[in-house]
Amino acid sequence: GPPRRDAKWWHSTFHTVTAMVGAGVLSLPYAMAYLGWGPGTLVMVLSWCVTLHTMWQITQLHECVPGVRFDRYIDLGKYAFGPKLGPCVVLPQQLVVQIGCDIVYMVTGGSCLKKFFEIVFSDWKPMRQSYWTCIFGGIHFFLSQLPDFNSVTGVSVAAAVMSL
Repeated sequence: GPPRRDAKWWHSTFHTVTAMVGAGVLSLPYAMAYLGWGPGTLVMVLSWCVTLHTMWQITQLHECVPGVRFDRYIDLGKYAFGPKLGPCVVLPQQLVVQIGCDIVYMVTGGSCLKKFFEIVFSDWKPMRQSYWTCIFGGIHFFLSQLPDFNSVTGVSVAAAVMSL
């Protein structure tokens, strides 16, 4: 059936803050330590400009045809390139980006989870990084079974608060 349309503006705000701020907060210390204050700040501002422009483009493309909503990239690809070529253009790019992001987030999330447990439970027996990555991935596997994006709003609220 058609996707639910009962989300409020704050649901979108929490999801966006979690997606944008979370990744920046995780990489900020390393980027600034490696680049220094001047180039590090310049790279952050450029990254922010690219992110803002990308978000603007996505919102413009969502309803670029009056009366038609493109809720998924594949729908937009089918409209732009046709029903046969559209998936061939969109899906490989989408899979490469998604798989790359998933790997980076699972490894980073697993290392953050490991560091959290090392700080909070100092007498905790150390475990290998791969175990923490699997635990983090298992939590995400559970969350991916929820029926829709609105169901993880509570997770996004907690993540947004922790990110900020």
